[in-house]
Amino acid sequence: MNKIKDRNQSNIKLLSFDIDNTLIDFHTHKSNFHKTWNKYKTKTDVLLTYNTGRLIDDVLNLIKKGVLPKPDYIVAGVGTLIYDFNNKCIVKEFNDVLDDGWDLTRVEEVIQSIEHPISEQPTKFQHSYKRSYFFHDATQELISSIEQNFADANMHINVVYSGEKFLDILPKWANKGNALQWLLKKLDLKADNVVVAGDSGNDSAMFNMDGIRGIVVANAHEELYRFTKHREMYHAEGDHGDGVIEGLIYYGILPEDAIITSEDNHTDDYIIQQELNNIADEDDNEKLELIREGYDKAVEALRKNITPLGFSACSIKDNVPNGTDENYHSVWARDGAITVIGSLSLINDEEIHQCQRQTLITLFEHVSRNGQIPSNVRIKDNVPDYSGVGGICSIDSGIWVVIAFYEYVNVTKDIKFLRKYISEIKETMRWLGAHDSNNDALLEIPEAGDWTDLFGGSYNILYDEILWYRANVCFGRMLEMLGDYEEAGEHIRWSQVIKKEILQNFWPSTQQKLFQSVSFAERQFTLGDTPYLIAQTTPFDFSWRCDVFGNVLAFLHGAVDAEKAHQTFKFMLGVGVNDPYPVSNVYPVVTPGDPDWKPYYTVNLLNLPNHYHNGGIWPFVGGFWVKFINKLGLRDVAISELYKLALINKEGLTEEWEFTEWAHGTTGKAMGKAYQAWSAAQYISACNDLHIINKLTKI
Repeated sequence: MNKIKDRNQSNIKLLSFDIDNTLIDFHTHKSNFHKTWNKYKTKTDVLLTYNTGRLIDDVLNLIKKGVLPKPDYIVAGVGTLIYDFNNKCIVKEFNDVLDDGWDLTRVEEVIQSIEHPISEQPTKFQHSYKRSYFFHDATQELISSIEQNFADANMHINVVYSGEKFLDILPKWANKGNALQWLLKKLDLKADNVVVAGDSGNDSAMFNMDGIRGIVVANAHEELYRFTKHREMYHAEGDHGDGVIEGLIYYGILPEDAIITSEDNHTDDYIIQQELNNIADEDDNEKLELIREGYDKAVEALRKNITPLGFSACSIKDNVPNGTDENYHSVWARDGAITVIGSLSLINDEEIHQCQRQTLITLFEHVSRNGQIPSNVRIKDNVPDYSGVGGICSIDSGIWVVIAFYEYVNVTKDIKFLRKYISEIKETMRWLGAHDSNNDALLEIPEAGDWTDLFGGSYNILYDEILWYRANVCFGRMLEMLGDYEEAGEHIRWSQVIKKEILQNFWPSTQQKLFQSVSFAERQFTLGDTPYLIAQTTPFDFSWRCDVFGNVLAFLHGAVDAEKAHQTFKFMLGVGVNDPYPVSNVYPVVTPGDPDWKPYYTVNLLNLPNHYHNGGIWPFVGGFWVKFINKLGLRDVAISELYKLALINKEGLTEEWEFTEWAHGTTGKAMGKAYQAWSAAQYISACNDLHIINKLTKI
């Protein structure tokens, strides 16, 4: 626990950040870093330094255009020049260090002797202390031989290879790390006063300094992952500037509530503009009053689910068992985990806090010999059940528990609790990983083997893969908390492999590069270009439907960027997945005669069209939907959707504010069980995500 505290509250005085594909996207220059840094820079005395391969004029031009905020220093040309931005001058003393042993003519002679295709980069990337070349697909052995060629010529220089195509030849004292060390000495600072950030091999020298803290963005090249995975570094979940902002929050430089929202909220798009116009006609006071009432009622509903073993799926007192309905009188892994996550803002409520903790304990105490989290544990006799409906395995139950355990520990900082149950989590992750039976980084799910029980998805299912990605990130973070940085780095790195596979397999595009070994990619062309992640893929076919929950989770967990999420949101808004209330779980519904229709959809009349998982409205998913919209930067739309969510939670079976399990997809009438724990918890979570409750108390 002290290790975490020291890391977050250490005396950081200087930031040294790479620019291209770290702070900004190289091609589009898009980034949230500029506006976020400018918003919070007055609250910190930390010096901002750019440490880049670009030359100084390039960097100054990006600052002038407003792409980057104003820094204090610029280390340019891969550590060959230092510029004092505040005094608008080059630090000339540093050039004296570089002159030692540097001979530009002899550098070019050695380069010409290399027997591998090589070409000079444009003149704008060259200067007197830097020679840069295009050098594609070089092996480590080839780079080592080039270093030996220079040594044989009695020249001690730096050979820097990055991005699998860029070769830089620099003076022996010139690289990003040495230049940074020189600057620190000039400023009378030490490495442990610094946070660095990067994405490629030429950033390794910064990360190699003793005591340095670092941020590796999610889009980093494998070469930097390999270099940093054994080190005490923060491997971000976000790409580019979002990943840097995430790391700055982690190290305590930015506040916990620093919001990373889309750089472009697309309010000029016609569909979104129409939605905003409709919202403008609504009564704000009426909406806020109902939202406030709903929050208080949600806390009451959540309390109805407190039991000695943890949160029940629904209020036992208010739901009379009827046949198989007795299953609801259990602590369900999936429901309980989602309820824990949603109610974490109530951590200071001792009764709710203890129930959060007990929910996790109950599930951990029943982990099977092979690492499986039980699907549920019966409250009346503490007996576990490891299967779902019809004896089918419930894969996502264990994934949700891994995520919930991390979220709980991350809020409480209860490292003792984490250490007590980390062995169970390791076994669960091993059990889950075994479901990747073909080693393609994605899990193979049995039919109806997740939350949509009695609804026939199978093999690679979007929802489960997104959760699997998130679970690997969460497991890595927990290992970081315990100081196991080597294994933590492996899981964070693997999460990025999963993320790339999700995008390749679930976001069809006619522009997609085909895998030689994956025949399904060819079939993606039959779909053309879709605006959302499709629901399912198998070696034999695919489901083109839009899994609303899966797409919402994909953006909330960082598996897709804001641009893709906006495309998805406009599609879902256009087809009305939030009408009459948020939100239907799938679009379009499956009807009899459709190739996806299964005879068992009629069992208990659950999955008829617009029922249950076949297009039913799920208020707990509605909570995630509100957070999804808020993360897109569309706060007014999110508040309007929260109001609609309050309306459906108010709709009851026997009385108002029953927070029912689900509702009919077209009529909006309440169905399922009353006082569903996750419906209440995710409503609470949505209110807190919008920071709306504190404002409401002032009304």
